[in-house]
Amino acid sequence: MIRFAASALALSLLAGTAVAEPVAYDFDRSHANLSFTYNHLGYSTTDGRFGSWDGTLLIDKDAPSNSSIEFTIDIDSLDTFWSDRDAHLKSPDFFDAAKFPKATFKSTKVEQTGENQLEVTGDMTIRDITKPVTLDVQVTAMGEHPMAKKEAAGFAVTTVLNRSDFGMDKFVPYVGDEVSVTFHAETLKAAQTN
Repeated sequence: MIRFAASALALSLLAGTAVAEPVAYDFDRSHANLSFTYNHLGYSTTDGRFGSWDGTLLIDKDAPSNSSIEFTIDIDSLDTFWSDRDAHLKSPDFFDAAKFPKATFKSTKVEQTGENQLEVTGDMTIRDITKPVTLDVQVTAMGEHPMAKKEAAGFAVTTVLNRSDFGMDKFVPYVGDEVSVTFHAETLKAAQTN
């Protein structure tokens, strides 16, 4: 009987470990950047960034497929370092920020593809048009943050979007259809709330 009870306890502990919940991480906005580039007429590459965004990140280190992310971008925070171009990109010719102020991404699948490599598939919505998008994720670091003294994770995320997929085909092909997106971020394990 004692042996049976001990076995039952061991099984319950193992089961508890197997169904552990993913852990929430907060973005360190002082060490994060969401940027993009596109080709202009074959002569140059234009750079830009979004300064205002928010995300919900859940990480399961033992089973990455249980991890997830939801992300919202404030379109009005677009900055290409030239105000006239910013105004044009926010106009109905492109993002139409007044009508569609937010862009969103919600993951549907996370797959580990190599050591420190993930492929995150999800739904991207821009201008109220939703398309499947795949993000390539390099886990740059994971462990105790040397300054914050708490669990942390760093990421370098890349993808390429065709802006015409989201109703922004103005000046294609002269101004590049492909937009390269890069997101670098440090995240810290969120405080536990009961």
